[in-house]
Amino acid sequence: MSSIIIDRISADDGTLECSVRTSADLERFFSDESFRTSYDVSIADVPDGVLAIPVLAQVCPVAWANGADVYVDEVDATFARALEEVKESLCEMHDFLEGGTLYARRTIEPEPTTGDESGLLFTGGVDSTCSYVRHREESPTLVSIRGWTITPDSADDEKWDALRSRVSSFAADHDCETAFVESNMLSFLDHPMLLAHYKRHVDGGWYSSVGHGLGLLGLCAPMAYARGMDDLYVAATHWDGIDLEWGSRPDIDDHVRWAGTQCHHDAYELTRQERIDVIADYVRTEDPDLQLQTCNEQMAGNCGECEKCYRTAVGLRLAGLEPADHGYPFADSDYHRLRRSLERGDWVLGEDERHMWADIRERASETEPATPAERMFFEWLETAELDELISASEPPLSHRLLRAGARNAPTTVYNTVYPAWLTAKTGLRHVRSDR
Repeated sequence: MSSIIIDRISADDGTLECSVRTSADLERFFSDESFRTSYDVSIADVPDGVLAIPVLAQVCPVAWANGADVYVDEVDATFARALEEVKESLCEMHDFLEGGTLYARRTIEPEPTTGDESGLLFTGGVDSTCSYVRHREESPTLVSIRGWTITPDSADDEKWDALRSRVSSFAADHDCETAFVESNMLSFLDHPMLLAHYKRHVDGGWYSSVGHGLGLLGLCAPMAYARGMDDLYVAATHWDGIDLEWGSRPDIDDHVRWAGTQCHHDAYELTRQERIDVIADYVRTEDPDLQLQTCNEQMAGNCGECEKCYRTAVGLRLAGLEPADHGYPFADSDYHRLRRSLERGDWVLGEDERHMWADIRERASETEPATPAERMFFEWLETAELDELISASEPPLSHRLLRAGARNAPTTVYNTVYPAWLTAKTGLRHVRSDR
């Protein structure tokens, strides 16, 4: 029987470590690393049933993809019930998921800590900034996570330092606290192997399409319990009416909960342009110098030349703001460059971007252009075939062959050629995030 066993859980001040054993057929989906997460608050007094949540949030979707059962000594009863609801949502979304059962020797219902505090997963992008504006009266703790789009590898140290600095500065300016979480959740899992098996079923990567709603929220559980967080918000990427297979949606995130904490998928009722409108109203009334960070190319400021930078700058213009005032070098001449890049297919675009450009097109049709260049771009966008702008984003043939070979290779053979997978890893990972 396929199984995953949570073997040992230890907490030392702000560090959580877990070891995991699996049945032979699932070994290929896990690296040799223990699962580790560090917090900037002590978790020494957090109950073991809550300490189990971060690792369960990562391994359960892998188990469900293989019809495997998961075994743990102790688990928070509220989270155990939440997992059943999340499993139902994910299995309904992805027909390749088979499900499985969580077995615990003990389920506990610890007395929740009461701090009357809330938290918000935050990067400073459009989505998380909109959620901050909507919940600013709560002075939410701004939670930033290293482990997905910013990896624990030393090569990403500068990116993490830039994010920490930016979020800390935003928090200081807006009288909020911060919480920084670092985890090896995607190197603890063998993410390239998960892609090898399941990329053909998902639009994007394993974590973006399946795991990140439950996974990122679950990582926060010990910290949230220690801080006494009643509510934890994660900003929506998509909106009502967009039915994409995506790992963070209301029917996933709103189910996630544990003793004392309820998670919320926030601002799903607003399109991306409407979220920019919320930010624009806030800028005009309270924060004229607000800076956004959404760039696909760098973390320390926006490059102004990638698709997301251009898309955000156009959205700011449509909301009546000057992009240059909020972190985006943008001039009328950029409309021509943007159109040319879209027509030439310079960027890998998917269904997400098609919906977002359609949202911009709808708003543009209701807005009087401010300049001739803007008018020309919006007239082109009105008649552009957005479906033709979407790239297939299929990796090179060599990567497809690697995936096919890895799916069928014995684990011993796979382990021998693992370095080749590490070389291909960057090309196989396709992550979209605007939080």
